[in-house]
Amino acid sequence: QVQLVESGGGLVQAGGSLRLSCAASGRTFSYWVVTMGWFRQAPGKKREFVAAINWTGGRTNYADSAKGRFTISRDAAGTTVYLQMNNLKPEDTAVYFCAADSTSQLTDVIDAYDYWGQGTQVTVSS
Repeated sequence: QVQLVESGGGLVQAGGSLRLSCAASGRTFSYWVVTMGWFRQAPGKKREFVAAINWTGGRTNYADSAKGRFTISRDAAGTTVYLQMNNLKPEDTAVYFCAADSTSQLTDVIDAYDYWGQGTQVTVSS
């Protein structure tokens, strides 16, 4: 069983920064994961893709809304993925989820991901 645990969410003013973390454990995670992704879901809206990183090569993919402001990265041990969010806007307010995918490269397709964390709330005030 794979467990993904997000942390780092909170309340921040517009223009501020947050760094989200997602710690992965279980089922020899680093041997099978291909892509780690971050998604978000605002109240009343569908879950949407934010960013993804290829777990071995480090290549990345970003939603247009995240380009230039957000950076996805991973630690050297291969067990934690981060999302550095700068210049936050009120429209970034959402629950942020990390997810792990065992087959697809840098996909933004929600259904491609095999495991999900419980989410962490990010609230940006104007």
